[in-house]
Amino acid sequence: MGSDWFEAVKSSIPRGFSRCFIIQLLKEKPHTGKEIMDRAADKSGGAWRPSPGLIYPLLGRLLDEGLIEEEEGNSRGGKYKITEKGIRTAEDIQKIEDAARKQLDVLFRIGSVGRFAAADLLERIICIGSMLGANTSNMTKSEMARYKKFLKDELDRIEKRQRQDDDMDEIKVE
Repeated sequence: MGSDWFEAVKSSIPRGFSRCFIIQLLKEKPHTGKEIMDRAADKSGGAWRPSPGLIYPLLGRLLDEGLIEEEEGNSRGGKYKITEKGIRTAEDIQKIEDAARKQLDVLFRIGSVGRFAAADLLERIICIGSMLGANTSNMTKSEMARYKKFLKDELDRIEKRQRQDDDMDEIKVE
């Protein structure tokens, strides 16, 4: 996630992206709220400049959810770092993003209509993935098992479709 994504959507930041961005950023190293805002502006080439009114309440929610914590020895204005739970959530987000990229690759081959559909699909997938990833800690074991099965089935379906498309491409070449 990052500069490729910013280039694709320009300044349109979908709901839920800020959470993913912060989690991925803190996975790299601890940052202050101001550093997070500055990195967002840098990574987006100035297209996205999140305000303190977005970042600090969001950091508070991520703290409450146990996805991040303040570094020891720092009080207000200190640096935030990702927790083990946050790392697992970041890994889940990455898996969802990887699956989305596979689907988008097929759509991009279709042409400009595919690009429009792909950008819309990516926005929806990121939002859904962010919401589900944030709520996995509230799921029962049964719900978690169904969620995992759904994601696995979808990935299998995507891979099957990809193989079929690759086979069709080979037939056209011959």
